[in-house]
Amino acid sequence: QVQLVESGGGLVQAGDSLRLSCAGSGRTFSSYNMAWFRQVPGKEREFVAAISWSGSSTYYTDSVKGRFTISRDNAENTVYLQMDSLKPEDTAVYYCAATNYDTRYIYTSTADYPIWGQGTQVTVSS
Repeated sequence: QVQLVESGGGLVQAGDSLRLSCAGSGRTFSSYNMAWFRQVPGKEREFVAAISWSGSSTYYTDSVKGRFTISRDNAENTVYLQMDSLKPEDTAVYYCAATNYDTRYIYTSTADYPIWGQGTQVTVSS
């Protein structure tokens, strides 16, 4: 089973950019659809972006469209989230998630992702 480790979080100012990485272990990484979620204290974990196993399909929540880009490098077993034009409301713990459920579909619910990383904090100051 794939294990995930996020990195790249930090403290930045509004308008800055940040790139998160999610390193996966295991030879089957390339068969998983991947996603990024985020969570702030007291709120449910919310979907941010997802990418198909091949990288050919991506999907974003409306609030990050045009600012965030999800990508993957299956040779390196890594998924990225490039975050540009960051806003204070992007502040959250960001989680990487993986699923090998029917990979013809991109899922946006936490219930459809059985594998999770430990999270990385992103803080955007105004």
